Amino acid sequence: MLSLLVRTLEQLAFVQITACGSGRDALKEMDRPQGTPDLILLDLNMPEMDGVEFLRKLVDRRYTGALILVSGEDEQILQSVGKLVQAHRMTALGHARKPLQPKALEALIGKWQPAAGAKRRAGRAVFSAQDVRAAIANREFVNFYQPVVSVATGKLVGAEALVRWRHPAIGMVYPDQFIGIAESNGLISDLTRTVLDEALAQARQWRDAGLPLQVAVNVSTEDLASLDFPDVVARCASNAGLAPTDVMLEVTESRLMAMLVIALDVLNRLRLKRFRLSIDDFGTGHSSLAQLRDIPFDELKIDRGFVHGAGSDTKLRAIFNASLELGKQLQMQVVAEGTENRADWDFLRHSGCDRAQGYFIAKPMPGVEMIGWHAAWNARLSAESLV
Repeated sequence: MLSLLVRTLEQLAFVQITACGSGRDALKEMDRPQGTPDLILLDLNMPEMDGVEFLRKLVDRRYTGALILVSGEDEQILQSVGKLVQAHRMTALGHARKPLQPKALEALIGKWQPAAGAKRRAGRAVFSAQDVRAAIANREFVNFYQPVVSVATGKLVGAEALVRWRHPAIGMVYPDQFIGIAESNGLISDLTRTVLDEALAQARQWRDAGLPLQVAVNVSTEDLASLDFPDVVARCASNAGLAPTDVMLEVTESRLMAMLVIALDVLNRLRLKRFRLSIDDFGTGHSSLAQLRDIPFDELKIDRGFVHGAGSDTKLRAIFNASLELGKQLQMQVVAEGTENRADWDFLRHSGCDRAQGYFIAKPMPGVEMIGWHAAWNARLSAESLV
């Protein structure tokens, strides 16, 4: 297997290749000066140290390169270890099955962009609560918007507001680098208000331009712990000249249970004011069914982890179909997140799902680009026979 891998990589024009017969040998190689590789092809079944243990050692060494899993194990094991790689925040390009197929390996390596990946990791900064507080005060947070379309017709029906930090020195900073800081330092409500004000003002501009869209804004548990939050949202909508039904508030299910009593108070008042409620990332929390029973949600968003690839993966398809049927039975609108390619779109077209969102449709964009994208999307619907 090692010889075959080396020959295949040489045929793909790689010249710096190190083959190690065990995990321990590989770790010794990595501990040498300049010994850390940019890409590791990792066999899960190695002598002395299996692939999962080797992953743990990579985490200890803070490995920042990419991984391709190589194994003859069944698909379930490969997917599960792939999830473990992602949980460790490593870059997984996919897996190559034994016996190795050179074309399959070439396709996986074709996804690899080492220079861009290294640049992203090098640019990752650590921010303080004061940094985030100052950014809110200086209006450095901006919204990008990801379109939501009808699966049946392709019609643009809404957009989700996704906050970004336009840092004056670093550039664009993504939410995973500041949301946690805001939540743990009492700043998330101020940040939510910033996102909400901008999103509703943008929705008003789209409406005035002839594009009436429902805009979705993510809210945190800290927002739901504030008893006056419904009144705040109502004032924001009124100031923007929008009806409450034009606003969808997305709640991530895994965060609800910690303060359920107050959350029920706030969520029910929001519904009484006719704002729409969406349960986001459905299927990733621990109390999904209880929350669907207890909270008056209008919309269910199936997590991207159960959408992308569901057309070809029987387990994902089973979970997706069960979630879809549950939403339908409860008379909820169902949105599929993570529609990443044409295969996902075609699967959704035959599934009966209401709405779709994902990179196949559009990446998040500044609000001013939505009108132009909408025209291009309408042309694409016909050109690519998407509906």
